[in-house]
Amino acid sequence: MTSVKEQEAIRKLMVFLQEWDSAHKVARSRILDNFIKSNNGKTEPELELEFSQGASLFLARLTAWLRMTYMYSTCLNKLLKSIGIFLSAASGRRYLIEFLEIGGVLILLEILGLNHLKEEDKRESVKLLQLVADAGRKYKELICESYGVRSLAEFLAASNSAEALEDVQVLLVSLGRGNSKYQNQVYKGLIAVLPCASPRAQQLALQALGAMQ
Repeated sequence: MTSVKEQEAIRKLMVFLQEWDSAHKVARSRILDNFIKSNNGKTEPELELEFSQGASLFLARLTAWLRMTYMYSTCLNKLLKSIGIFLSAASGRRYLIEFLEIGGVLILLEILGLNHLKEEDKRESVKLLQLVADAGRKYKELICESYGVRSLAEFLAASNSAEALEDVQVLLVSLGRGNSKYQNQVYKGLIAVLPCASPRAQQLALQALGAMQ
């Protein structure tokens, strides 16, 4: 039997999830603000404690909303940051797997190619891809199998954000290391950036090639 304390915690979780489900854009934006402020840097056990062992139920709602709205930039930055709290949580590998199962990598890569989205949203997308790559070789391979190198190289050649460019460079170097199956693909992707019109992108691509050798 569950204790009175556990029953109360579960009740609070269900109220919170119902509030999210019935909320419109403005209210959801406020919920995301509160979530980011209260949970940044938390570990998997801490998130589970916060959500009465039901953190995955909220992550599922975040990823579902991302799938439905990423093309329209509805609270996109806050949504990506909130998902990032789950993906960066220590001991939170299962959150990563849950995100990947809904096609998370493909969505993040597609965000990079949407011209009408803000650079800050695209940078947040790159940060999440870095969290995926940091999880190990098979996750790097997944990004590469999803035509990630091409998407990242195109973004590197086209982006106007200095911070985003540096984040992409770090990610591409990461994809090229400890990932023998796709190392040549990363080399070719970086070489393809060299003729682009951006001197900064050219410089970063050269630096990345040097770092991989």
